[in-house]
Amino acid sequence: MLSGKYLSSLALLGVVQAARTGLPPPGDPFVDPYNDPYNPLRYIPSNVLTGVSFGLYFLTATTLALCMRKWGAKWMLCLIIGSYTFSLGLALRFGLAKDPHSKGIYIAEYLFVVLSPCAFLAADYILLGRLVEHLNAGQYLFIRPDRVMKIFLASDLFTFAIQACGGGMSTSNDPDKLRVGQKLFLTGLAMQLASFALFSALYIVFLIRVYKFAPEIWHHEPPVPWHRNWKTLAAALGLSCVGILIRSVFRTIELSEGYRGHLATTESLFYGLDTYPLFVAVAIYVPFWPGRFITQPSDVTRRGSPVEEKT
Repeated sequence: MLSGKYLSSLALLGVVQAARTGLPPPGDPFVDPYNDPYNPLRYIPSNVLTGVSFGLYFLTATTLALCMRKWGAKWMLCLIIGSYTFSLGLALRFGLAKDPHSKGIYIAEYLFVVLSPCAFLAADYILLGRLVEHLNAGQYLFIRPDRVMKIFLASDLFTFAIQACGGGMSTSNDPDKLRVGQKLFLTGLAMQLASFALFSALYIVFLIRVYKFAPEIWHHEPPVPWHRNWKTLAAALGLSCVGILIRSVFRTIELSEGYRGHLATTESLFYGLDTYPLFVAVAIYVPFWPGRFITQPSDVTRRGSPVEEKT
């Protein structure tokens, strides 16, 4: 099995290819960034957009950490870590605004921005399994709750390996190998998108089956407040899935266009179709932290609502 360090190295090689050139660098990198072969972004990052986005992610990550401290659910720790690392990737764009030709800063920025969302996917995988166990409704999920995370995380690792191999081939000086590498990398992204789309479909079918076959779970008897109703958390998970799907589609189409395509070289699209859909996918758990809805397995009820604490 490929080690994480080896996979990361291959992925970085693919990133370097975007900034690779044999032409002399321009005297002023700020005059015409789009036609500057030494500028991997092909634009100068806006410090205003970077600052606002970094602030939102960092604040959200800190708030999520406080939620975990107050309400528990340490199994969502990956979401917090991923939010911090994504905010770090955004912060590195300040460096690119100052030095657009820096390959080192670009590689680090790309690494954090592209890989951090894997933690967001993992958090949703874990949450679905926990929610199903909390409701004692495993019979309505086509995959056993404890296997959901394992299966989909394994799928993500597999697709990441494909992307890494494609990235390694993309550094070749052989035009044929370069084209094959880019197609392989795109295939990995498309497979990752398909994997999460399958997870989302699995989740939707689960909700439909609970609605049709388990009215005692779907309709609380007696009713509980919305802020303690499991369906509120289910809606939050659904919105998180939508945000991640938007970002995944964007990244897949972006790479299909190439590193100099419209999507890859337009900063507003990076924020509108990547950064902020992911932000919604993460920030939704601030008001709807899973620890407020899901208790320990021994405290679940068939009605799907947390039991009252015993005094």
